[in-house]
Amino acid sequence: MIADLPDGLTARHLAEDDHAQVLAVLDAWWGGMKGPAGALERSLLLPRLYFQHFTTTSFVVERTGGRAEASDGGQIAAFLVGFLSQTQPDAAYVHFVGVDPRLHGQGVGRALYQAFFALARSYGRRYVHCVTSPQNSASQAFHARLGFTVSASKPDYDGPGLDRVAFTIDLAERQDHCAATE
Repeated sequence: MIADLPDGLTARHLAEDDHAQVLAVLDAWWGGMKGPAGALERSLLLPRLYFQHFTTTSFVVERTGGRAEASDGGQIAAFLVGFLSQTQPDAAYVHFVGVDPRLHGQGVGRALYQAFFALARSYGRRYVHCVTSPQNSASQAFHARLGFTVSASKPDYDGPGLDRVAFTIDLAERQDHCAATE
């Protein structure tokens, strides 16, 4: 389902049963960013409804074989929650992505995005959008490396005090660029 994952990892579509495991890893994977308020904010961004209604456009990466370490929160290694825009027929949206920090730099996040880009293209979507907090410099750098354009910080984007940085990628330009460089 997802190409280019490191050995020992497999991918599938997200399921409702994954909700508790994903919530269990958020604090550890985000290193306590923004303290208790940040932990609450992250958990509120992933209500069960995403695990019920966006399963065919979302992915989870799991460890295969062996026993999971207690710190793994189970077998989960990464996830991407995304969906196709209902109001913009040429757009898709990545709502939330997480990768176990022990897997950073191994291409797992990139592989998740590539799978989502392919899915979005298959539905005729040209643009993918997403946001992150201004404090999340690692996310901003990652999205820039993938080719997203980055906005300036947008004050109160998600409510009072919830500033965001927005990203957009044009899949048509990306596809043309990839074909030209192969």
